[in-house]
Amino acid sequence: MSGLLDIKSMTLPKLEDYVQELGEPKFRAKQIYIWLHQKQADSFAQMSNLSVSLRERLEQQCYINTLTVRRKLVSKLDGTQKFLFGLRDGEAVESVLMKYKHGNSLCISTQVGCRMGCSFCASTILGLCRNLTPAEMLDEVYMAQKVSGERVSSIVLMGIGEPLDNFDNVMDFLEILSSPEGINLSMRHVSLSTCGLIPRIYDLMKKKTQVTLSISLHAPNDELRDKLMPVNHKYKIDELMKACRDYFDYTGRRVSYEYSLINGVNDTEECAHQLGKLLKGQIAHVNLIPINEVKERDFIKSSRMRIQKFLSVMEQYKINATVRRELGADINAACGQLRREEKGAEESAEGLRQNR
Repeated sequence: MSGLLDIKSMTLPKLEDYVQELGEPKFRAKQIYIWLHQKQADSFAQMSNLSVSLRERLEQQCYINTLTVRRKLVSKLDGTQKFLFGLRDGEAVESVLMKYKHGNSLCISTQVGCRMGCSFCASTILGLCRNLTPAEMLDEVYMAQKVSGERVSSIVLMGIGEPLDNFDNVMDFLEILSSPEGINLSMRHVSLSTCGLIPRIYDLMKKKTQVTLSISLHAPNDELRDKLMPVNHKYKIDELMKACRDYFDYTGRRVSYEYSLINGVNDTEECAHQLGKLLKGQIAHVNLIPINEVKERDFIKSSRMRIQKFLSVMEQYKINATVRRELGADINAACGQLRREEKGAEESAEGLRQNR
């Protein structure tokens, strides 16, 4: 696609500027936008209310991004669906569709790989390849709905990648996603998870997007978080807590904290009390997550008894906390594992070819 414009990644104002540069009236942009995001056309030929000459020019100058489904796994336990989507350059990312009583939630990726280096995460093992475009993130949503036949009612930016490390593309994605001329998904139904890139938290705050900010905390003190999450070497917990308080004061939106429980590492009663003291007084929610075990890592998930004891300490501090339901356990629904398996298979095949 070298030299061609990624038209599906354009917000409506950007598309309006583009069509006017072509000498077309401004309203053409809205027609194209609706074709791309409401009708989800995959060719310019389908855009029947555009002139033939305009369609030909768009064909010459632009492309419409699409994804392919390389793998689809469906949990026999709870119906969770996991997708490995192929990108135009041969790379791949994962999305997970989870069913709840209140509706279907889709967890999407924002990067191909991740450079944050969290020691318990599968997504970061292969490092960062590149950022996803707004169109690629949108197509995770569009394709998941198309392939599953299910409507997505909420979105979580918690798949492969660090959303705030791809800030500009993620902001354009959110603008298109919530556009009345698009699928018009309320930002109140979107949650963005970050390991704590503090300058970008403030940038997000000023956007007033109404998304729910989720902080991947995973440790209640700097010493432990330094070991688990390299980002903590740059942005310490006290600084992160201040950013979260500022975010709430400015937006009025409650901050959520993700805390993956690792047996014997961060699930002790002492850690629970430290976390309780750290968050006491905040209007916040703690999402306790039994860690997803990854074969390349030595971490083991906490026992049910240790998880319940940790939860009871949160209750002592009057902190709103829940234990995340483990969905898709039989299909390894945590993001990063399908892509890693595929990459491993490719490397093995290449090694066989070279040794012939």
